[in-house]
Amino acid sequence: MAISKANFNSFNVTPTASKLITFNSSNDGLAADDVGGSLVLISTQTASSSATLSFTSGLDSTYKEYIFKFINIHPATNDSVFQFQASTNTGSSYGVTVTTTRFNAYHSEDGSSSGLTYRTGDDLAQSTGYSLISGEQGIENDECTSATLHLFDPSNTTFVKHFIATTSQNTSGDYAYNGFSAGYFNTTSAIDAIQFKCSSGNIDSGVIKLYGVN
Repeated sequence: MAISKANFNSFNVTPTASKLITFNSSNDGLAADDVGGSLVLISTQTASSSATLSFTSGLDSTYKEYIFKFINIHPATNDSVFQFQASTNTGSSYGVTVTTTRFNAYHSEDGSSSGLTYRTGDDLAQSTGYSLISGEQGIENDECTSATLHLFDPSNTTFVKHFIATTSQNTSGDYAYNGFSAGYFNTTSAIDAIQFKCSSGNIDSGVIKLYGVN
């Protein structure tokens, strides 16, 4: 899937017959690699009553950014949250020190409640715990979570490893939930594996795709 760069250097807009507005700049403000490139599918995993789903290969120096796509993640246990951690030893252990922040927008199905909330209790501060991707998940047939996680330059051995995630879900309380989280793994070691799991119980079903960004 390629995204082409738009050229804004010679835009002519004619709002009226008598007046011509011309945008003609030698610099459109976008570098050649800002919006170019493509997503390269590296691997796909499908949950089936799975305790964890782990990606222990594919996170190397080939790409500066990796994207995980979560499609219809459905838990086996009510009110569990979907979460992840990283490894610096190809998945032998997971528990890299991490600091995170999180907020969300929500709206109930019956329209009685809505808001925008900073999730203080979801923060991690120099923790080796699992970072949240979702809020509380439901187990009804129509309840699931879909999300996107960006991990930046995991093979870098100079800087910490940043990530951002955006989530859409139907929660256990019948809310439309849009979650936003970000943070960094506080290590200069290369991150070479990522593990996903629910805070309680198995991942009943769902698909995770890993892409590299050219």
